[in-house]
Amino acid sequence: MQTCKVVVSTCAFGGGDDLYQPIGMVDTSLQKVCYVAFWDEITSAAQELKGHRIGEDHFIGKWRIVVVRDLPFIDQRLNGKIPKMLGHRLFPHAKFSIWVDSKSQFRRDPLGVLEALLWRTNSVLAISQHGARSNVYEEATAVVKKHKASPEEVEVQLTQYRQDGLPEDKRFNGRKALNEASVIVRKHTPLTNLFMCLWFNEVVRFTSRDQLSFPYVLWRLKLLKDINVFPVCVRKDLVNSMGHISKAKPLIN
Repeated sequence: MQTCKVVVSTCAFGGGDDLYQPIGMVDTSLQKVCYVAFWDEITSAAQELKGHRIGEDHFIGKWRIVVVRDLPFIDQRLNGKIPKMLGHRLFPHAKFSIWVDSKSQFRRDPLGVLEALLWRTNSVLAISQHGARSNVYEEATAVVKKHKASPEEVEVQLTQYRQDGLPEDKRFNGRKALNEASVIVRKHTPLTNLFMCLWFNEVVRFTSRDQLSFPYVLWRLKLLKDINVFPVCVRKDLVNSMGHISKAKPLIN
């Protein structure tokens, strides 16, 4: 983690998901890119029961497994935001990172992804458009309807955003105003690192549904403009979506 310059990372806490081996990479990427999966002890034990034992070299296939302990939040979804949003803290010397949610199998060459989504577009961050909805307020309705957060906590978040003046527009800077955050490609710069820290603050402060807070932080920060919001079809080309196997259970004190 101290030596990675380019990293592909994922996590599975609470025993919720299996680990899907990445495919589609070239030999050069295997030499230059770190693949790191963060597990907790619950996931490690659950995977061992399935025959997925961590090797003496700490690898399972191409993934370097890091088993973490003493997680700070009871809500495993919040624990998962740490490697998702604070990769620059976990990999202090990395210049680029690609985040892949545990429900997905990454199936493209990571250096090729960086070239296509960042370098050719002169972007520092790339994230997918949302496939179904267009703004935070539509997403909030869906979150409540699907029981992914309580109506009360969502309303607290929306009330604050309305008071701050977050518009209900379906377009922001010419792009769709809602994003899908299962794949995040970024260059580690002071500005993108700040953005990710502010985003992390929002999911800790309000609900863990990060798609509600991403547009708000982007709107408030204003300085981060070199973003590639790519179409849903590109995201589907980057990963095979396997879906969550089961819901991660909260930690018990």
